[in-house]
Amino acid sequence: MKVSVIIPFYNCPYVDQAIKSALNQTYQNIEVIVVDDGSTQHVEKIKPFINRIKYLKKANGGTASALNYGLKHATGQYFAWLSSDDMFLKTKIERQLTFMKSTGALVSYTAFISIDANNKAINQVHSIQMSRKKLMRQLLKGCPINGCTVIADINLIKRSGFFDESFKYAQDYEMWCRLILDSSISYLDEALILYRVHNSMGSVKHANGVGKETLRVKNKYKKFFQLYSSHKKTNK
Repeated sequence: MKVSVIIPFYNCPYVDQAIKSALNQTYQNIEVIVVDDGSTQHVEKIKPFINRIKYLKKANGGTASALNYGLKHATGQYFAWLSSDDMFLKTKIERQLTFMKSTGALVSYTAFISIDANNKAINQVHSIQMSRKKLMRQLLKGCPINGCTVIADINLIKRSGFFDESFKYAQDYEMWCRLILDSSISYLDEALILYRVHNSMGSVKHANGVGKETLRVKNKYKKFFQLYSSHKKTNK
């Protein structure tokens, strides 16, 4: 089963580390797709890998548009998203795919290790396995899913309508809320990515926008999750 690893890139100085971590996976049946979302800086960091990746260029449109552009060019059965400032551990795809095949999961996420600007580990962040209904309740409080830990069936993503490009910051949160209406989301309690925390990261620079979009997602899906719960009760 081929996995398409999509790396949206916009002026990120860490992009070479992200690409290297994707190419160095123990699971070899992958394609690495770097989507240059109108970058004007650090493009030279991609050149050493150019013969081993799909390098796509587009006008700047934001993370959701870059992910969707990558998905439209992907040839894998599974989708994995890697932010250009984060890194996969070597066994990430192998461990997670094995877990998904053994459980029949179409979507899964994992624990992760937070690192600083110099790759120093800060802490590990873990979640717990939740039933579909319990995860819906949690999603109405906030998003427990780190987008770069996710592997998902590409057909499921495409069938759901791709990432919503009207969201600049909460496109992943909105997607997981949409997917859980169509599929359970499984959790593997292993830290398999390095999540970089730094002052230039989007969630820090655009905290106000993130907050507004988070509220928008909660308001959008509250009624759908309530309908799901009501339907389950009446069909017991």
